[in-house]
Amino acid sequence: MGMGTRRRRQRQEQLWISHNELAKGPGHPFYKRVNELLEMKQFDEFAEKECARFYAENNGRPSVTPGIYFRLLLVGYFEGIDSERGIAWRAADSIGLRKFLGVGLDEQTPDHSTISRTRRLIDVETHHKIFLWILELLRDQGLLKGKTVGIDATTLEANAAMRSIVRRDSGESYEDFLKGLAKKSGIATPTREDLARLDRKRKNKASNKDWVNPHERDARITKMIDGRTHLAHKAEHAVDLESGAVLAVTLQEADQGDTATVVESLAQAGENAAELLESETTNGKPQMHVRGIEEVVADKGYHSGVVLVKMQGAAVRTYIPEKKQKGQRHWDGKHEQQQAVYANRRRVNGAYGKHLLRKRGELIERSFAHCYDTGGMRRTHLRGHQNILKRLLIHVGASNLSLIFRSLLGAGTPRELRNRLASLFSRLFCALCRLWMRTERGHRVFFPLGFRSQRNRRYLRYRLRHSNEPASATDC
Repeated sequence: MGMGTRRRRQRQEQLWISHNELAKGPGHPFYKRVNELLEMKQFDEFAEKECARFYAENNGRPSVTPGIYFRLLLVGYFEGIDSERGIAWRAADSIGLRKFLGVGLDEQTPDHSTISRTRRLIDVETHHKIFLWILELLRDQGLLKGKTVGIDATTLEANAAMRSIVRRDSGESYEDFLKGLAKKSGIATPTREDLARLDRKRKNKASNKDWVNPHERDARITKMIDGRTHLAHKAEHAVDLESGAVLAVTLQEADQGDTATVVESLAQAGENAAELLESETTNGKPQMHVRGIEEVVADKGYHSGVVLVKMQGAAVRTYIPEKKQKGQRHWDGKHEQQQAVYANRRRVNGAYGKHLLRKRGELIERSFAHCYDTGGMRRTHLRGHQNILKRLLIHVGASNLSLIFRSLLGAGTPRELRNRLASLFSRLFCALCRLWMRTERGHRVFFPLGFRSQRNRRYLRYRLRHSNEPASATDC
């Protein structure tokens, strides 16, 4: 076989190329299954019907269809891409994703400005309807019950820098504010070291009441999971503890406490469960719990007498552990809170309550890891709660959609499907090694390396039981 050179491959491209001569790819098997499910459930017809009022009939520039737009946001989760620029680049680079999006080889894929304009065009309510449509798929597959819900929140880093914050009252920058304090303290021309030393001694120097970022006013100064201080948002999940599906997601201000945001998240989860129950048309046993949400599980940050009374009034049983406090709590004039706290304490200390708390730690943290760590949304590239919530609803909806394919294919993302073959070979190799260790030849090979076969351990136990003298150190 002769070797080709780059010089020989240089040529003048043809002006006209027939469709049969275009390069074609086989398509990705995961995205093929996703498209089969979406087409079977008539996703494009539903999306076009809901988004028809946002488009003109016969004028304006060529637009991206709603089905392609929402598929692009699904790609953001499946590929772990956080920005719309990255999604546009990935779609233009992959022939398999062109097939998934329904974009021909003679067409241009949507660029990031088209994705951004379409997102601004379609409102939050329509994105929420797409999120509910995915929940209906999970309900039909028996992956959603809606009886026991776990609630927890996490922080998302905002698209804003701490160095750009200004005073809310005067609009003064942080550096100018420090220079003013230095001059008042007697330093006429302060250096950076002087400003840093002065700033280090101040208390409550990063208060959200005093400081705001002028480019992202919805972001709040908060401490992240890794201990750093950033401008951030707060995403709260209501997760069905039967399957791990996210029943509702809300976006809050990061400086609000858990007790202040749990009521809104629980109300949103209750509305979603009621709509899913109302739209369910089945002649047999209903998939959703008929009575709606009856149990709520959360961590210690959500424990409050007022919150427990509100949930008790909504006929919801709570399983929320208490924080340790010194001394005895006084209940003067708080009889309802006392009864609610004692009832919650009895449920938490029971076997069923401990079981629910273990599931909460497993399933809710898993949803955060899938959506924001491997899913690529730990840092937001959009600004404004409305814009971020639009992307967040479809992103979390894609995480719910992956539960269906995890039950069908054993993998919820293309990357997980690719790694299944390697995992299968590693398991087969380990099984063969264990079998070989039980043979005499394998025992002679693995014993000097420090591996002990099952046969060797059984032999040592036999010697320890029946020998008059204990086994030597070399045998153990």
